[in-house]
Amino acid sequence: MTGPAAPPPATGGGPGGADPRQEGPADLRLVPPALAAWAAAALGLGLAARTSALVATVCGLASALLAVLAHRRTSTAGGARPGPGAPSADPPRPALLAVAATLLCAGAAVTVAALHAADVHRGPVPELAAAYAPATVEVTVTGDPRATEARVRGSRREHGVIVVPAEARRVTADAVGTVDVRSPVLLLVHPEPPEGDRPAKAAGGVGAAPGAHQGADPARAWRGLLPSTRVRVPARLAPAGGEGGVRDIAAVLRVPGTRSPEVIRAPSTLQRYAGELRAGLRSASDGLAPDARALLPGLVVGDTARVPHDLDEAFRTTDMLHLLAVSGGNLTIMLMLLIGPPGTASRAERRGLAPRLGIPLRTTAALGALLTLAFVVVSRPDPSVLRAAACGLVTILAIGTGRRRSLLPALAAAVLLLVLWDPWLARDFGFLLSVLATASLLTVAPRWSAALRRRGLPGRPAEALAAALAAQAACAPVVAVLSAHVSLVAVPCNLLAEFAVAPATVLGFAALATAPWALPVAKALAWLAGWPTGGIALIARTGASVPGAVVDWPGTWPGAALLAVLVPALAVLVRRLPRHPLPAAACVLLLLLVLARPPAFTRPLTGWPPPDWRLVACDVGQGDALALSAGDGRAVLVDTGPDPDAVDGCLRALGVTTLPLVLLTHFHADHVTGLPGALRGRAVGAIQTTGLRQPREQARFVRQAARRAGVPEIRAEPGERRSVGDLSWEVLWPPDPAPGARTSRPPGTEGDTGANDSSVTLLVRAGDLTVFLPGDLEPPAQRRLLASRPDLPRVDVLKVAHHGSAYQDPALLARLAPRTALISCGEDNPYGHPAPRTLDALRRRDVLVLRTDVSGALAVTSSGEGVVRRTPPVGGA
Repeated sequence: MTGPAAPPPATGGGPGGADPRQEGPADLRLVPPALAAWAAAALGLGLAARTSALVATVCGLASALLAVLAHRRTSTAGGARPGPGAPSADPPRPALLAVAATLLCAGAAVTVAALHAADVHRGPVPELAAAYAPATVEVTVTGDPRATEARVRGSRREHGVIVVPAEARRVTADAVGTVDVRSPVLLLVHPEPPEGDRPAKAAGGVGAAPGAHQGADPARAWRGLLPSTRVRVPARLAPAGGEGGVRDIAAVLRVPGTRSPEVIRAPSTLQRYAGELRAGLRSASDGLAPDARALLPGLVVGDTARVPHDLDEAFRTTDMLHLLAVSGGNLTIMLMLLIGPPGTASRAERRGLAPRLGIPLRTTAALGALLTLAFVVVSRPDPSVLRAAACGLVTILAIGTGRRRSLLPALAAAVLLLVLWDPWLARDFGFLLSVLATASLLTVAPRWSAALRRRGLPGRPAEALAAALAAQAACAPVVAVLSAHVSLVAVPCNLLAEFAVAPATVLGFAALATAPWALPVAKALAWLAGWPTGGIALIARTGASVPGAVVDWPGTWPGAALLAVLVPALAVLVRRLPRHPLPAAACVLLLLLVLARPPAFTRPLTGWPPPDWRLVACDVGQGDALALSAGDGRAVLVDTGPDPDAVDGCLRALGVTTLPLVLLTHFHADHVTGLPGALRGRAVGAIQTTGLRQPREQARFVRQAARRAGVPEIRAEPGERRSVGDLSWEVLWPPDPAPGARTSRPPGTEGDTGANDSSVTLLVRAGDLTVFLPGDLEPPAQRRLLASRPDLPRVDVLKVAHHGSAYQDPALLARLAPRTALISCGEDNPYGHPAPRTLDALRRRDVLVLRTDVSGALAVTSSGEGVVRRTPPVGGA
């Protein structure tokens, strides 16, 4: 969810106090027009121009008719005054005017939305994009560049692209010549970093004059572009796509990243100064611990360039991602530092820095507005920042009134103005979450806070708990649509983090303001801010590490509607439970079991993992990750797959907390990129690898991951024998000293045979089972292995090489004669794995074939029986 923009309610008496009934009913007159405009804008973006014009005309005429009727009824009522003692005539003028205003706002929103949608599709840019035409385009950068995560494609780990929001201002193409335009576009820059450079997330917002972007590292130059910079790029245009063909950009520009951008106009002075402030905060936080260093810029100005993937996932799991987004919550903290709680704004005992310094009330409001403007400048004036600022200004309104009931109409007015200014916000999930969180804090949280205090909870903890519960309850259905899960740890994690957010934000803003003039002072302030910031990271990581942190939920709107019904029902149940101690204790125990998910609790419900499992092929998509049980929460892991979260989730489900050895058969990305997930929160003895360190970049990735985790990296030697408990294995391949030779393959087939043929191959004895693990060995290497080891025994289980590809040696298969074959491959993978030829060869030998793409995670028990995680099991399909 997106962070709340409204402050917590005050605890004292008087106006603005904690009692929600103290100020009378909330003023809801602006709510229907705001909601109508919101819905109309979302609808209008997808309507044809004629339909939009018709809807707007109907709304306008109906609004005018209702206004006339209201005026006539007022005139009629005014001419006949009731006699003494007669009931007063109260014509329905306010209701008619309210409906008229609602229709008028809806018509205006439809009109604005239609104009915005037409503007996106106007001009030559969409036509060139439809033809995928090459062009030279001059663009003005409108937002911070950001680098997407690297992704695994087959055996390779592809670098992420750099995404640059921009506005096309001039296009030169063969079909149109040179034309001045004004179309929103999105640049996708495909960098090619020099050999030896490790891909990293962008540190956007750094840069200044045109000459500053002509350095030797093009990727760094692209990431350093500031908003308002004008650049000229050679690009190939492509359609924007998007759901229903509607997006807020006219085209996607695919730009080669082999050269630095050609800057033809430097950024504005304001943007350059904002960039220097953000860069100063990063410099001030350079010496902090890794998590604090990554989080502090995100907490202060939404700069998440340094946040690693695993920490980002921890924040997603705990629904704390709003802390890293630019939100009104950051601004509210600073405003409250200046003015104190808004409930005390009109009283003599109001708190905050301003009254302590003797600053008058109106001057305080002006300073609050200036602080809001500075927040917009530093955090970039794009729609998300302006949305946060508009919601944050709700707090400033409270200064003059000191009454909470004036905040809800202010929020409705902010929604109405923002939707009319930028109709694309009507379809933005971040905007929806912001409004839901803020509205819940203004309406539900005060009542829940009062109820908690009546039950004896102190004031500040009651406010914090009520705020966390209200925001989570309001946002949970939307979060479920976005992430297809419900977080069970979101409320306690957000509640604990709330007490650290304020000091981290205040100290972070202080470091931001002082860095350009006194970097040592800024470093000291950042060091102080690092303590609460590190605490927030610890809360997120700890919450995400709970086995039952999330519950899968349908990521659909019907699923969201079901959750929206269940949440109030759960609130009613929780309210009544304290009266019944035994059911309350049973519910608490059940919640603890769901969170801890001990195997004894989950096995009867899911059948997973089997109590006597000996090996498990984890479902990691197109890749390999196989766990060999060593008993007592220990396992030897052979390969880690392409996805850190997938292998981490598999090991958690198996209850594996210790890995005496992680063996990486070779360095292809679909076998090693998940290594950080395997190391996450586990005791690891060593990481063992093959001798051929190819591809170099992925071998370097493994070395760096091992170094960061403090785990030694060792090389597998041929003939090596090891054991852990009743698990033992022998390294059969590759031979020493020369790794497998490169061999030829048919044109167009994927893979690197040099790395494949250097796969560490194991003969494993797991209890009474014999298992053969060949990595991705190709047929020539398989034949050489068989020639060097003609005494290979028959095995119970074979992990089919190379995800079941067509390249298998029949003689080796005949020698091994397995009872069960495990194939680890991704659903609908582009390589056609497993190959029909390989499946036919296994069927002809009456081998039970189990596939992760069909059955999910696969287990083999101590009896040799194959067990799948999903039913029904598939054999040979």
